[in-house]
Amino acid sequence: MSQRLRSIFPLSVIALTLAGMTSPLDAKEPIKIDEIIQIKTTKPESALGDASQLLKEQGVDFSAAGGVSALPVLNGMMGDRIKVSIDGNELTASCANQMNPPLSYVSSSQIEATQVIAGISPVRMGGDNIAGVIRVDQINPNFTDSQELSWNKGYLAAEYQSNASHWLTSAGAEWSSRDLTIQYQGAYEDAKSYDDGNGNRVLDTLYRAQNHSLIGSWKDSEQQLSFKVNHQSIPFQGFANQYMDMTDNQSTGVVLRYQSSLNNEGKFQAQLNWQGVKHEMGFFTQEKPGMMPMLTEADDFSYKLEWQWPILDGATLYVGQESFLYQLDDYWPALESSAMMGPNDYLNINDGERRRIAAYTELDWQPAQQWQLSSGVRIEQVHTDTGAVQPYNRMPIMGMPNADAAAADEFNASNRSQSDWLIDLTLTALYTIDSNQSLEFGIARKNRAPNLYERYSWGRGVMAATMIGWFGDANGYVGNIDLKPETAHTLSASYAYNSDNNWDFSISPYYTQISDAIDAEVIGQFNRSDIPTGQRNILQMVNEDAELIGVNINAGKSWNTSGLLGLLSLQGSVSYTRGERDIDEQPLYQIKPLNSVLSLHQENGNWLQSLSWEWVAKKDRVDPRRLENITDSYHLVNWQGQYKWSQLTLTLGVTNLFDTFYRQPLGGVNIAQYNNTPEQGFNNIAGAGRSVNFGIRYSF
Repeated sequence: MSQRLRSIFPLSVIALTLAGMTSPLDAKEPIKIDEIIQIKTTKPESALGDASQLLKEQGVDFSAAGGVSALPVLNGMMGDRIKVSIDGNELTASCANQMNPPLSYVSSSQIEATQVIAGISPVRMGGDNIAGVIRVDQINPNFTDSQELSWNKGYLAAEYQSNASHWLTSAGAEWSSRDLTIQYQGAYEDAKSYDDGNGNRVLDTLYRAQNHSLIGSWKDSEQQLSFKVNHQSIPFQGFANQYMDMTDNQSTGVVLRYQSSLNNEGKFQAQLNWQGVKHEMGFFTQEKPGMMPMLTEADDFSYKLEWQWPILDGATLYVGQESFLYQLDDYWPALESSAMMGPNDYLNINDGERRRIAAYTELDWQPAQQWQLSSGVRIEQVHTDTGAVQPYNRMPIMGMPNADAAAADEFNASNRSQSDWLIDLTLTALYTIDSNQSLEFGIARKNRAPNLYERYSWGRGVMAATMIGWFGDANGYVGNIDLKPETAHTLSASYAYNSDNNWDFSISPYYTQISDAIDAEVIGQFNRSDIPTGQRNILQMVNEDAELIGVNINAGKSWNTSGLLGLLSLQGSVSYTRGERDIDEQPLYQIKPLNSVLSLHQENGNWLQSLSWEWVAKKDRVDPRRLENITDSYHLVNWQGQYKWSQLTLTLGVTNLFDTFYRQPLGGVNIAQYNNTPEQGFNNIAGAGRSVNFGIRYSF
């Protein structure tokens, strides 16, 4: 983007937004802009496993981590750059390696609906993000005509996957009446480490997890009150691309939501949220042995208020106010038997706090029959602070000064209290060309403030630095108190065509320029072996400008044969993203190469089946700062069939049908394998080989 365009970009958004919000409105019917800018899905009844499997079908990529803790990627950006909320509760990953990201707290079987909005998301869907929004909903009350609370429905489901001897089970029960509903949902997973396409064990990929939720709702003619209590327990979860593993994660959360109709046909919603987590890292398996405990305790508190009014003809105004408080303690207990890891507890983040307070207004309107528009403004203040820290000890290390002791003194003498102002501005417009064609345009300014680990991780010793970072690259990271917020300016467009003979096509290019992107620069090197391939970098978080450009293409065709084959549909998608830093035009980290998916679906009575072919190009644009690996191109073929009979649903599937060996371009490096065979160097994690999967679900 030219310097002139960059300089006028923020002013253009302000002008367009304010002009749009004051334009006269002539439409006769209220506009539902959600139907334009949100991709929605309702989970298939047979869905089991972690939420990532369901979201992949909506175009979300994932950076590999533990079995239920993969980090989402939208338009080349991952982690905190995406706002993830579960029933409106915006959770924070409470771990120096983000081992417990928001999506790890819900299983596919517990999901009622999802919304994925890449790039230009409505300001009412959340701030403090630049890549987009993923919203997951569990609360979806089903009221009946019964006067008394009585049994409504339930289910039992199980699945076995041959690769990793992976068991998944789920159960649900619901009682309902005319004005009350109570629902329970539970899910359990257990998996050993999986095998790759060559039949070799991919070390340290085993895990076990369970999630439980209790949901209740009450309503009358004008209001509704809902609550959700959820609990998660993960006794262990291997992370092949981290130096540590998860040895426990216990979390409990509460959501309380109130909705009512207003006298002037408007709506009001208030919500209170809390989630507490106790998280432990360490070692639990001989596939990656070691000894070092790390403990994290954290709480997320928030409230949200939103008013919605129909104004004039065909317009809806949203006004909201929100507040968030995140508190974190991250400390590493001393080991009595270790001279280096003691005699003090290592205080990584001591009484860390991140406060956000936000207000927004958004207007959806229809100025003419063929035009539908939405504009919004969101203002947030983000304040962070933390207490004094301490290293394990102050003893010189091998005759050298203690780097962590010096870093702690410098950190404690610094002004750690930081405040940032974030201003988000969005404008989207949909033009309906005719009954078969439409054009959508969008322009936005989005912001994200640094998280506590980016700002306050202070250790500079090799051991301390390598405990920080969710990138899976085996490097070490140091925070930076003086980081500025990221500011992303995004332009996007989309053309959609739906023919009368069951053809559909869409193409959606986008461009994002990020000022002060939170990246990392090399400040040192280390090597824990005598082998040159063991070299890694120490990096510090810094602000640098960057840009991303990409395109998503989708096409489909369906046929109703009215015969033996039933309903057939063919779907295809192609995605490409290119990201680089402005200063040196080096590639950004973990950008997925050109990829495509082609799938054939058949539905005939009670029988459903699908055959999909995924192709991923060679990844040769890699980040030299993080020593990112080149990965080869690969193809994967998957098949799944499903048969419904009365209340019973049976599924049979084969993933990676031809047992292809491949390395994941977003997988990071396999530290567990390197520890066993250091002469092979740091290779990207291999993907799972063939798995034959059987599932059963009984509804009652």
